[in-house]
Amino acid sequence: MWDWIVEILFQTLKLIQGFAGDWGLSIIILVVIIRLLLTPLMLKSTKSTARMQVLQPKMMEMQERYADDPERLSREMQKFYAENKFNPLAGCLPLLIQMPILIALFNLLRDLGKYFPEAAETGFSFYNVLPNLVMSPSQAMSFGIGSALPYMLALILFGLLTFIPQMYMTRNQTGAQAESTKMMMIVMTVMMLFMGWGLPAGVLLYYDVSSAWQVTQQLFVTNKVIEKAKAEEEARLANAPLEVDVVRRERKQRPHKKH
Repeated sequence: MWDWIVEILFQTLKLIQGFAGDWGLSIIILVVIIRLLLTPLMLKSTKSTARMQVLQPKMMEMQERYADDPERLSREMQKFYAENKFNPLAGCLPLLIQMPILIALFNLLRDLGKYFPEAAETGFSFYNVLPNLVMSPSQAMSFGIGSALPYMLALILFGLLTFIPQMYMTRNQTGAQAESTKMMMIVMTVMMLFMGWGLPAGVLLYYDVSSAWQVTQQLFVTNKVIEKAKAEEEARLANAPLEVDVVRRERKQRPHKKH
């Protein structure tokens, strides 16, 4: 299923490795290329998320108003999306695109020796910081704590860079919602650590660099985009013509006079 994506990544990685000379550096450059290509889509998704936050009160009001009439609610919501040129699924698109890339990269790095047989003898290292990018932390542990230490650090970063962005996104939540979200984040981080225990170090390196890019982008770019998009949407709603929801009453027939 992922063969064509694996082939594209293989050819791209082969081209990068031709001038980079180090497999870890090649993966980092691949991350930068993919992130740059996804940046316009990410910014569009961010604007969509910001608009949704502004439109959310109106949508909740409609859900309450037509709670007893699902068919009317569906029509009104579709009308609302059309009038505001809003796609509720737009925010999910970058994630849907990244997941196949990550899965394909896992398949590629797991079988690097098959794709690059000429380099299999010298190995696939990251400046000897991670001596073997095909090896997982669980495999490295069999060679002792000292040999496994770089892989364990990559795994810890894998967990932290899963937790930090989620924690930052939910920083304004309070009460029971905040506690529930924190618990969900902890469970998700533990699951990611469990999964990362068996992943090739090259996949961990890709994820660590990609997540670090996301955190940096969130701090210096995304927040400004969100604030601007919110301000623009609030101004648009403030200047929009007032809509009056008129409910026509059924006209009762007058009683006929008896002759």
